Amino acid sequence: MAFLCLLEIHLHFPDNGSLKGKRKELSSLKAQLQRRFGAAVAETDHHDLWQRATLTVALVGRQAGALRDHGAGVERYVLGIYPDGARVETQLVSTEDLLLQ
Repeated sequence: MAFLCLLEIHLHFPDNGSLKGKRKELSSLKAQLQRRFGAAVAETDHHDLWQRATLTVALVGRQAGALRDHGAGVERYVLGIYPDGARVETQLVSTEDLLLQ
């Protein structure tokens, strides 16, 4: 059995004035999450807004405890970069639970 940790990261960029600036911020963050944590990352909401973004991050692993810790590391990293401009929601599910739905 495997486990999936999903993190929904809600970001606010109060000083950003363009979609180009937002894309630059998101591109950098997505690359860091992929490199540092081996995460799959996608922008999933607020595509047309300059100051808001939602990223969905997926982590997969064999042990729930280790994966929970890995997800907490992602959350700490994001909150360290955007201490006042991020909110993170986390959910951990087993592949068994997903297949039963």
